[in-house]
Amino acid sequence: MTHRINFAKTAPKAFKALIGFDAAARAELDPALVELVQIRASQLNGCAYCLHMHTSDARKAGESEERLHMIAVWRDASSFFSEKEQAALALAEAVTRISGGVPDDVYATAARHFGETELAHLLALIFTINTWNRIAISTAKVPGTDERA
Repeated sequence: MTHRINFAKTAPKAFKALIGFDAAARAELDPALVELVQIRASQLNGCAYCLHMHTSDARKAGESEERLHMIAVWRDASSFFSEKEQAALALAEAVTRISGGVPDDVYATAARHFGETELAHLLALIFTINTWNRIAISTAKVPGTDERA
C-alpha cells in the first residue's frame, strides 16, 4: 500500500477544528445516543476504524452487546431501541446517504423527538462522524489503533 498522510499531524489546525466541532455537537446529546449514531454512520460508510472505536467506546459506557449487534438491523429490531433512538438512526442514515436529500417524514419524526437545539446538535454530530469516516478511510487508518490515548 502507498504511504498515507497522518491527517492530525499534517493538518493540525483542521484536525483541531474538527475536534472542537465534534465536542460542540455532543454537548446537548445523550452519550449513549451519540455512540449509536456514530456506529450506524460508520457501518454505512464502511469505516472499520471508526466502527471499532465507537463500538469499544459504547461498551466502555455500558452499552449491551445485544443492542450493539442490532444497530445494523435496527428497523427489524425496533424493540431494542426507543422511538427517539430510532428517529436519530433514521436521520443518521438519511444524512449519511444524502443523495436525493433528507426525506420530510424522516426529518419530521426526528423533530418530534428532539427540540430544535438538540436536533441541531444531532445534525452536527452526523456531519462530524461522516467527516471522521472520510478522513479515516482516505488515510487508511487501521482499526484498533485508536490514537486518542
